[in-house]
Amino acid sequence: MQIGIGMPTAQTSDEIKATVGHGLARLPSVTLRGYNAELRDGDQFLGDRATNRAFRAILDEWRTRLKKVGKDPLGDTPTSELSKKTLDKILVEGEPEAAGVILSALEEFASELVTIVDRFLKQKAWKDTERIVVGGGLRASRIGELAIGRASVALKANGRNVDLKPIHHHPDEAGLIGAVHLVPAWMFEGHDAILAVDIGGSNIRAGLVKVIVKKKGSVLADGEVAEFELWCYADDEAKPTRDGAVERIAEMLQRLSRRAEKDELKLAPFIGLACPGVIEADGHIERGGQNLPGNWESSRFNLPEQLRELLPKIGKHPTTVIMHNDAVVQGLSELPLIQDVAQWGVLTIGTGLGNAAFANNIEESRSSAANG
Repeated sequence: MQIGIGMPTAQTSDEIKATVGHGLARLPSVTLRGYNAELRDGDQFLGDRATNRAFRAILDEWRTRLKKVGKDPLGDTPTSELSKKTLDKILVEGEPEAAGVILSALEEFASELVTIVDRFLKQKAWKDTERIVVGGGLRASRIGELAIGRASVALKANGRNVDLKPIHHHPDEAGLIGAVHLVPAWMFEGHDAILAVDIGGSNIRAGLVKVIVKKKGSVLADGEVAEFELWCYADDEAKPTRDGAVERIAEMLQRLSRRAEKDELKLAPFIGLACPGVIEADGHIERGGQNLPGNWESSRFNLPEQLRELLPKIGKHPTTVIMHNDAVVQGLSELPLIQDVAQWGVLTIGTGLGNAAFANNIEESRSSAANG
């Protein structure tokens, strides 16, 4: 397969490695002030109070209370089997009391989110944060959007001058699009797309991301998902092994590579990885990968190196694989839309609560815009 490279031909692999790296704090358009903060509330992680599971636990508690005095307005279907789409429909079109149950749970969840955001804003890395974008699976529902809006209003009423906004891209795509901002824009010159992987605590997404290189402006690249595959491994009857998951990721990427060739997209020899946990410079996961299948925190396991061995070349050129924390990468998808603030953060509400705080590289952005 003859596919072009994502950098000037004079660049060597050593020069590329000197330019980019795993888990970096200094990225092309932002400086990472902190990520994967593990705040505690006694023996519990504070973030556990703002997850998909936490919202459903709150909803289930409201239903249990109502059953004690009468009929459950949501019927007999277990909370775990009520999809986000179903809950959204009940909220908008359902019987008033059924909608009221969901609104009650939403209000309580929003209150928990306020408490959590307030704790984050007291951390040094989050000082002077002007905006927080909220992503993750819950954001992909009207309930999630309303919880974010309710929490934003409550924070302001409490004197916190910070905006909470739903992340713009769909959560299935944000963690893929953000990979475009892990490396300098020059790596994509003359190319149309990259491969990206977003690894979560219950599913894995792999995507073919079209790269839009801008000639002017403070952010020199953006992306849009042309194709993606979703593997909900948590639904598999047999829990996958770590090695099995790596092989499955490689297969997904190989299929997407063939799709790029079919669509005549010039694929850069770059794979961006988003993964839970603290990512060390050598590409191994220091901690935070406990929800993934198998032991991903072993110092002997290195996902970028394994994928590089399974996909050694894209086209004629060696594959460059870069990995960062999944909340960081999801937050990076917002870069083209968040140039009006200096300090900002991201929270991702999914299996766990991901988090990252950023500072835009204002001076470098101005320089890039001038040179553009």
